[in-house]
Amino acid sequence: MHLDHLEAIHASRDLGLRLQPADVGPVDVSVHPPFTDLRSVQSVLEGEGIPVALGAQNCAIEDAGAFTGEVSPVMLAKLHVEYVIVGHSERRALFAETDAVVASKLKAVLRNGMTPVCCVGETIDERDIGLTQERLSSQVGAVLAAVPAEAVPGLVLAYEPVWAIGTGQAATPEDAQDACAWIRGVVASQVGEEEATQVRIQYGGSVKAANTEELMACPDVDGLLVGGASLDAAEFVEIVRAAARAGR
Repeated sequence: MHLDHLEAIHASRDLGLRLQPADVGPVDVSVHPPFTDLRSVQSVLEGEGIPVALGAQNCAIEDAGAFTGEVSPVMLAKLHVEYVIVGHSERRALFAETDAVVASKLKAVLRNGMTPVCCVGETIDERDIGLTQERLSSQVGAVLAAVPAEAVPGLVLAYEPVWAIGTGQAATPEDAQDACAWIRGVVASQVGEEEATQVRIQYGGSVKAANTEELMACPDVDGLLVGGASLDAAEFVEIVRAAARAGR
């Protein structure tokens, strides 16, 4: 919940001045501003040809109806939103979104032609008592149960260890690799090896330019879900460039 629409316009233009198509290379880049900024950011990205897709941070389960305060996925699609984050740890912890709610939102994103970025991850308490794999299995399993097998390769699964978000304490590359490999294994066991190879798995949690290349070198880390560093255009561009150098 950062940047009003005027600040978002400035940040988007700053990003556009710094980021060239050659910087992006083979990677897909998206930005996910608050709902009130989406139209403004869309106009800048499209009007100035910035090689970045538009994303949203959340959406409603239903397409329309008496749901005051919610934002329909239909409305997001009309704004050319391509990616929608679902199940972020803050949504789960602060707004009581269950695995079932997250699965319903994921289906809403898919039926409106957008790509869900579905977040999964363990808390520090779960990590301390050795429940990381169990928690990831249950969260990923709920996602996989909600969609047909043919939709799985188009998903983005984002491993965000809750204990590493906004704390400055990033998971080590070994932590990230172990968790992302486990997630891929869950997909393989529940859907199939081919789908597991095709699904994109991100790491998120205190990502910055300084640790991007190390994280992207992990064989099962396909991308990064960037938090606070994305508010600094210069830092974000360096993250993109580092990811592009990794060639993935």
